[in-house]
Amino acid sequence: MRRLVPFASHRRPRPIRLAAALLLAAAGALLAAPPEGARPAAGARSEVLHLRVRSIIHPIAAEYVRDGLAEADATGAAAVVLELDTPGGLLTSTREIFTAMLGAKTPVIVWVGPSGAQAASAGFFILMAADVAAMAPGTSTGAAHPVGGQGEDIPGILGAKVEQDAAATIRSLAARHGRNPKLAEEAVVKSRSFTAREALEAKLVEVVAPSLPRLLAAVDGREVLRGERRVRLATAGAPVRAVEMSAFERILSAIAHPNIAYLLLTFGALGLYFELMHPGAVLPGVVGGIALLLAFFALSVLPVDYAGLGLLLLALIFFIAEIKVTSYGLLTVAGLISLVLGSLMLFDSPEPALRVSRQVIAAFAVTAAVVVGFLTAMVLRVFRMRVRTGAEGLVHEQGRARSPLAPRGKVFVHGEIWEAVAEEPVAVGEPVEVLAVEGLTLKVRRRPAAA
Repeated sequence: MRRLVPFASHRRPRPIRLAAALLLAAAGALLAAPPEGARPAAGARSEVLHLRVRSIIHPIAAEYVRDGLAEADATGAAAVVLELDTPGGLLTSTREIFTAMLGAKTPVIVWVGPSGAQAASAGFFILMAADVAAMAPGTSTGAAHPVGGQGEDIPGILGAKVEQDAAATIRSLAARHGRNPKLAEEAVVKSRSFTAREALEAKLVEVVAPSLPRLLAAVDGREVLRGERRVRLATAGAPVRAVEMSAFERILSAIAHPNIAYLLLTFGALGLYFELMHPGAVLPGVVGGIALLLAFFALSVLPVDYAGLGLLLLALIFFIAEIKVTSYGLLTVAGLISLVLGSLMLFDSPEPALRVSRQVIAAFAVTAAVVVGFLTAMVLRVFRMRVRTGAEGLVHEQGRARSPLAPRGKVFVHGEIWEAVAEEPVAVGEPVEVLAVEGLTLKVRRRPAAA
């Protein structure tokens, strides 16, 4: 007798078999598909990633360059071209950038361009860290002497240590790529600058190219050292993909500009002051609070002189006091002086891009003087106006007699009927003028009809 066995023990239903087949096919496809960021297949032309830094060197710029280099390593790019135009920036962010460049698997080409650009101060360190250093005609580089947060020379032993450390760093970067370490050191110790032609002749850069396609053609076939291996560049005719900053990074980079940070700080303080003086307005307080938070972010990544920040706060106090206290303009003058001095000291640096523009300072000082002067004039005007409410507000008001005043009677003044006493008899209907208020009785006199 044949033993009956459950159907599922030796044969799967058709729907289950179909689902299992689909799952196996999907798993095979996933295993066979190349992972995201994998290198292109053999025979495919690797692309060149194009990064642009056209600002001071700050943490946002450093993060952008690091992300671009990481993407190039992940996608197997032929090279990274960093287009550089900077007047300098923070040493900490500069070290982050050239450390990432030295540790990247992808060859890095730094091109100071287009014409008219510069790679000064911190930009010179980035240029020297490149596998291939290039410049466009009409550009300049150098002037990399280390300075303090406010642009001043660092005195004493600390200054000597910082200078020697920067000199050693630039010698190491230059020698690593076969460049002239002596002239590179002079850019740090003596703040020496070089044009594109001078840098090429001094063997500080390898290529002078007017455009990106000419640059890629010029460096094609060069060998660069990446770690312990040599890599031959294959850039001529390679597809170029621009890697731009995200919208959020562009906003943060714009906020980190000294002019923008200064305006956010001043307008934020004014917004909060207006909210405190007029509680419930809401909008000035909200906008002022956001502006101040953004300004504090910018101040956290920029070299700030706290004496300048204190002078700006003192200027705000003087302007507020001028509205509250009659000083005949002395507090306004003191506030304007504090505002100008604080603005000049806020980001004090020999590099124009790291200072607040003098035009912005002048425009804001004039605007502040006009606004404070207008508010002060309005306050004085209110103080000098005749009182229009209460007993004092009735003095010199005009009305008419409702009954004969000989000397006591009724008058109609300010929409109301009052008891009145006249200096001389007044007939019914004649105009009167209030001279004084004594309790609930008005002291009046006859006023000629012509008046």
